[in-house]
Amino acid sequence: MPGTPRPVFTRSLLSPRLWPAWIGVGVMKLIAMLPYGMLMGIGRVLGAIIERVPSPRREVAAINVGLCFPELDAKAQTELVDAHLRDIGMMLMEFALGWMGSDRAIARIPVTVEGLEHLEAAHAQGRGVLLVGGHFSHLELCARLVSQRIRIAGMYRRMDNPVFEWTVLRARLGYARAMFDKDDIRGTVKYLRNGGTLWYAPDQDMRSKDNAFVPFFGVTAATIKATHHLARMSQSLVIPFFHRRLPDNKGYALRLGAPLENLPSDDADADTARVNLAIEQMVREAPEQYLWVHKRFKTRPEGQPQIY
Repeated sequence: MPGTPRPVFTRSLLSPRLWPAWIGVGVMKLIAMLPYGMLMGIGRVLGAIIERVPSPRREVAAINVGLCFPELDAKAQTELVDAHLRDIGMMLMEFALGWMGSDRAIARIPVTVEGLEHLEAAHAQGRGVLLVGGHFSHLELCARLVSQRIRIAGMYRRMDNPVFEWTVLRARLGYARAMFDKDDIRGTVKYLRNGGTLWYAPDQDMRSKDNAFVPFFGVTAATIKATHHLARMSQSLVIPFFHRRLPDNKGYALRLGAPLENLPSDDADADTARVNLAIEQMVREAPEQYLWVHKRFKTRPEGQPQIY
């Protein structure tokens, strides 16, 4: 199986400078042992605190929301930012559960999955599938949830801290079929050509040399063209994949859409714009659950002023 191998524990991970990271890992492990309802309750309390604490990330979220939802008045925009900051408390709990939760705990979480017939049809044709989604707060947990039903691989960016890199990669490889470094294009294409399913979220400003400046909520956004290139080189289908958290601890709704028609085309920029539009449609269904604190519009076209 191609992909990043399971990480090996080395003595360097015991360096005193890494002890705070190990404490953080231990806290996540303890959190993940709590019942799902209790976790969500703690997340709501933590989110209420995050909402009230001044932070530069609030300013980033406010700028993003103002750009992406100009149709909302100032009060409605502020309410959306507040709701998103509260959602971050839930996100932290979901990270811990997704990475550290036992299989039994994950199996107890209510979840519905729609659109699996699109994936089955693709596999019946012997085609690989790119499940394209966005950076929602529950991304990691929903990756774990969907892996209970379909065998998926993921593409990821290495973490700077070696303790978290070792811990999280081991966790992901516990439920994913494979994990591919974002620069491992050859391995990723080989996996897709062999009929694999890869979950990929191309909606962050990666500061890549291979960006297209295309609209996202009507705002020019530097967007990596990897979806086009991966689909073209592997002849995979591109299927939108959306997930949202339901209210009142009712779990999660996951949905696979129909494959995007005629993608890849001969126009990489146009394909990249279509992917952005698909993700935008997902965001509009659960806007408070999208990662607005990310500087999505940091890279600007030449001559345009900085936004943040």
